[in-house]
Formats: sequence, C-alpha cells, structure tokens
Amino acid sequence: MNTTKTASLRPEDERLPLGSTIAYGIQHVLTMYGGIIAPPLIIGSMAGLDGAEIGVLITACLFMGGLATVLQTVGIPFFGSQLPLVQGVSFAGVATMGAIVTSGGGLPAVFGAVIVASIIGLLIAPVFATIIRFFPPVVTGVVITTIGLTLLPVAAGWAMGGNRDAADFGSPQNLLLAAITLVIVLVLSKVPVGAISRLAILLAIVIGTIVAALLGRVDFGAVGDGPIFALPSVFGFGMPTFEIAGIISMFIVILVTLTETTADILAVGEIVGTKVDSKRIAAGLRADMLSSAVSPVFGSFTQSAFAQNVGLVAITGVKSRFVVTAGGVVLVVLGLLPVLGRVVAAVPSPVLGGAGIVLFGSVAASGIRTLAKVDYRGNMNLVIVATAIGIGMLPIAAPTIYDQMPAWFVTIFHSGISSAAVAAILLNLVFNHLGARPSSDASVLAAAPTRSIPVAYLDALEDGDSVVDGRIVDREGKEVEVDRTDH
Repeated sequence: MNTTKTASLRPEDERLPLGSTIAYGIQHVLTMYGGIIAPPLIIGSMAGLDGAEIGVLITACLFMGGLATVLQTVGIPFFGSQLPLVQGVSFAGVATMGAIVTSGGGLPAVFGAVIVASIIGLLIAPVFATIIRFFPPVVTGVVITTIGLTLLPVAAGWAMGGNRDAADFGSPQNLLLAAITLVIVLVLSKVPVGAISRLAILLAIVIGTIVAALLGRVDFGAVGDGPIFALPSVFGFGMPTFEIAGIISMFIVILVTLTETTADILAVGEIVGTKVDSKRIAAGLRADMLSSAVSPVFGSFTQSAFAQNVGLVAITGVKSRFVVTAGGVVLVVLGLLPVLGRVVAAVPSPVLGGAGIVLFGSVAASGIRTLAKVDYRGNMNLVIVATAIGIGMLPIAAPTIYDQMPAWFVTIFHSGISSAAVAAILLNLVFNHLGARPSSDASVLAAAPTRSIPVAYLDALEDGDSVVDGRIVDREGKEVEVDRTDH
C-alpha cells in the first residue's frame, strides 16, 4: 500500500486533463517532427526511391516512432523507462546506413543489419545500465550541456530555411520569421496563465505558421497529394538480407545509440527530478533495442530518444510521461494518416527554428544547472568538464575534423553527444576512481580554493549584524568596533 502511494508521487506519473495531455503531446510531435522525417528522406534518396516510396518510408518511421514512444513511456515489465522520452529514428546511424545502401546491399541489407545489431544491443543492455555509478553530476552535467549545444546548429539550420540548397537559405525573411516566432515564445512564456505559458512552444509554432501564411511563405499544395489513410506494409521493401560487414558497422551505431539514450534518460531524470537507477536505465535501453529490432519489419530504422524533446520538458515544466504517451499516439496516427503528416510538414522551417533556439538552449541551461552542483575544490573536476565539453564541441565547430579517420571512429566521435559522454566517463574514471585523487595544486586548471574565515569570527557576530561598505553594523545600524589587536 505504501509502495503504491510512494510510486504515485513520482513527478512523471502526474495525470493532466485529457485536453491538456493531447495539446502537450502535439507540442512534442511538432518539436521533433523535422528530425524524425529527415533520416528516411536522406536514406530513401540514397537508395534511389521515388517520391511515393520515400513517403511510405516516412510514414513507417512515424508509425514505429509512435509505438516505441508508447512502450518507453507506459512501460511493461523489463521494457520502458516510464519517463517522458519521445522515440524516433536516430540520426546516429544515417551515415552508416547510407554506406550500406550505396555499397550494393540496398535497403534489405540495412534492415537485416539493424535487426541483428539491435538484438545484440538488447542482450547487452543490462550491462550498459550498470555504468550508472560512473555518471555523477560532473558527467551528467557535461552530457546534458553538450546535448543542448550540439542541437543549436539544428535550430540555426531551421531558422535559415532548412534546405541548404534553396535560394532563400539564410535570407533575412527566414531569419525574421524565426525571430518573430522566438519573440512569441518569450511573450507567451510570461503570460500569467499556466495553460498558455506551458503551451508557449505549440502556440508560437501555430501563430508563427499563420504569420508565415499571411506573408505567403506556407505551401499547403502538397497536402492533398497521396492517400489519406495507409497501413504500414510488412517488409514492403523486400525481405532483409544479412551481411557481416553491415552488421558490424551497425553494431557500432547501436553502441552509440545506447550511449546517447543512457545520457537522455539521465538528463530527463535530472530535469524531472526523479530517481533513475541502473534497473530503470536497463528497461529504457531494452525498449530502445526491442523497438529497433522490430522497426525493419515495417520499413523503419533504429529507434532512439530525441534530445530536443528533453529540452521541451525543461522549458515547459510539464513532467508527465503520459503527455509524451499522447504524443506517441499522435505519431502512430500520423503514420496511418499520411495526409495529417503532410499538414504538419507544411510548418515552415524558420518557425521551428525560432522555437528551437529556446528549446535547445534550455537543455544546455539545465546542464549548466547540474554542473553548478559539482564540487570543484581539491580535485580535477574542472579539467573533466573543460576537456569533455571541448571534445564534444569539436565536430560541431568543425564538422569535417574526423573525415580522414577510420569509419568506426567517425561513427562514435562525429556525434558531439556521444564523444562528450565517452570523454567525460573516461576522464571521471581516471581522475576520480583510479588511484589517488590529486591535490588542489595538481594542475593549473584545477579550481582554486575558495576564501574562508575562522569560525570564531562568525561566533562573535550577533543576530542582525551585517556588513556595509566594509564595516560591521548591528541591527540598529550602529558600527561594531573591531578589535584589531594582533593575536
């Protein structure tokens, strides 16, 4: 009885009114929609699919992303972290899957590699979860901060127009539309009505789209193209084939996915303010891997938690996992009703960019808040933070930095999130777990000790005493004489 009561008090278990739950769920979908349709667009194009076939690929990814989200948030025994995490096709595997497609294996080889690699990932998920003790605030803070910083270029790309090949990419009109949306977010966030301030992102996207339509910058012409309703087909792109090289390369992607999902679980747990242990991480990773293994059956790819939606949880303060469950149901509906997906796809990229600046910046801010809890005295934690964030930012500052490195290295370190996570974990192991800990003067980069005064001086103070312009005064404003005798 007491256990049930305690469990029900978890912040993520809050149940909101149905209307609010659906609205907040749609807000999550709009936040990640551009990210979830980009991988199938890229891979489908590399596979030489026509427009209709790519459309099928996109709806399959929406459908599976929705099912994976429901599994992750609702949870069943051993599967699902029961946290507000949106699932979708991971960007981590786009380059690898593209290489498999263009090497002659086509989509069937990609699907086969994803199935086998995901099953292996499912088996090793509990082992991955045992590393929770190696994720203190100095590590999780670095990872959360890096997640936000690595997503900001995505927001910038959206604000500029989304399509780098477009003639108006980066035009003042696009940037103005993004700025208008950003201002709307800020204004609505200040409205002293909870229902409005919490829906600031969704409302800003809707209002921003209306403004864009008035400016003639929204094209709804493609909404009527294609079927209204369509069921996902089973192995619609052919039966999977299994190639050793493809499976090995995809397994490396799975390791990266496990690392990123672990980081996202820890991040959202920190933001929500709930307990996250190795058992919960293992359940979340199993849900990831099970969804990834089933995805190819319906024509989708590896599933992973979406970091941008972690930012939405932080900025709105809506911690309920059932809100994200509603978003998962919306994704399933979008996967079954392509016409609705085409409506959502009509939202201009600059509008998403304006909202994304606040969303992704809030993730970085949450990480900074976590780093503020770290003790930097007499240790090398400052070095860990500085080095890990620096390594995580390298592929963001210079995207081609690892182009001449081996493929396995690129797969891991081209992601700022996974590279920062690996660096933070290893540095934390070296400096805080292996051997004796260094003294405060072990490095010029170590945090300097803070000032201190003898406790006897504090004992001499009375209630109401304060310091004004370097003088100690009592509660009546009279200066307290200081005994300057040299003791």
